[in-house]
Amino acid sequence: MTRVFITGMGAITPIGNDVPTFWKSLLAGKSGAGPITAFDTGDMPYRIACEVKGFDAAEHLDKKTARRIHRSAQFAVAVTKQALADAQLTIDENNWERVGVMMATGGGGITEIEFGALEVVRKGWRSVGPFVVPSAMANAVSCVVSIETGARGPVMTSTAACASGHYSILEGYHFLQRGEADVIIAGGTESLMSTLTMAAFGRMGPLSSRSDDPEHACRPFSVDRDGFVCGEGAAAVILETEEHVRRRGGRILAEVLGGKLTGDAFHITAPDPEGAGASRALTGAVKAAGLSPEDIDVVYAHGTGTTLNDIGETKALKKSFGEAAYNMKITSIKSMIGHALGAAGAQSAVAAVCSLREGLVPPTINYTPDPEIDLHVVGNHAEEVDAHYAIVNAFGFGGQNVVVVFGRGEDGA
Repeated sequence: MTRVFITGMGAITPIGNDVPTFWKSLLAGKSGAGPITAFDTGDMPYRIACEVKGFDAAEHLDKKTARRIHRSAQFAVAVTKQALADAQLTIDENNWERVGVMMATGGGGITEIEFGALEVVRKGWRSVGPFVVPSAMANAVSCVVSIETGARGPVMTSTAACASGHYSILEGYHFLQRGEADVIIAGGTESLMSTLTMAAFGRMGPLSSRSDDPEHACRPFSVDRDGFVCGEGAAAVILETEEHVRRRGGRILAEVLGGKLTGDAFHITAPDPEGAGASRALTGAVKAAGLSPEDIDVVYAHGTGTTLNDIGETKALKKSFGEAAYNMKITSIKSMIGHALGAAGAQSAVAAVCSLREGLVPPTINYTPDPEIDLHVVGNHAEEVDAHYAIVNAFGFGGQNVVVVFGRGEDGA
């Protein structure tokens, strides 16, 4: 079995536009929520989001390219360049055919369709720009990364709703296991801040109604939770085979030990209330990693702050891990960065690697215990942990459940 290591990471988030700042903000319990600035919310009751702040695409792309691609693709390039620099990995003619890209997104540039449609209505068809389709297409996030870095190996975009960014890491792991590449740039990106998308989520029902108190709106696992806060951003990891990283003398941050993807076969948006599909993903991931439930120290939960998710995820953890579930430290960073949909799992994966390396678990802020959720939620303040293994959960609309297991990887260094 080919061992797969994480050797570099990048992050663009509402609380920090690089990994060190992101991690420091998580440990401090900093909220990235605030009034929406991307568009005029008018009389919409849902007026808050966790937006990325201070991002300048010109720092990562030439101005011409930046104008032609969607914000989510801009994020994807930025986190990829961060991750490559962190890994001290150069892509050139000596290796580019063995470097692949598995960048993921939930909606891609879907907001470009909205903006283009408005232009057609207002000004007619001649007003539509030639880059609406390439900017809107979901696979642009991987293709732009490939173009900007020169990676010529397998290039794919996974779209699994809220599980997309995490699935990219699992599928990147599988690419390396199959010998199709030596390196995979894996991650997720999302930016869906527009009237249409926010109105649609609002009408659907999962958004928090606390628009007058943004910083305290998202309350995963809390008894007074009332929905999630939309987020945006991106995260990327560099995945390398053991042979490749040893050959080049690279630094190892953590190891990907395996994972599992399952389907609920239940509902197009709601999760199975009993957590059956999520439970099978948890059980299968730990088995694939060659571990037992007692080995898992930390759980980075999907933890959206909706009643259905948080109760269902709790049931899944108990069903899969039994008494061992009570010994795991569980956290949801969505309480601080919101739900970045297709980027969420990748953002949690970056944080999980930081936990393994630094022995700390960031808090689930705004937490008030719920009697129905009797597991060890790391609430309001960071906690120390001697963590050897962590799991990250990501559960998407349509019932797609992804769980990946990460280890310290000390003996691979």
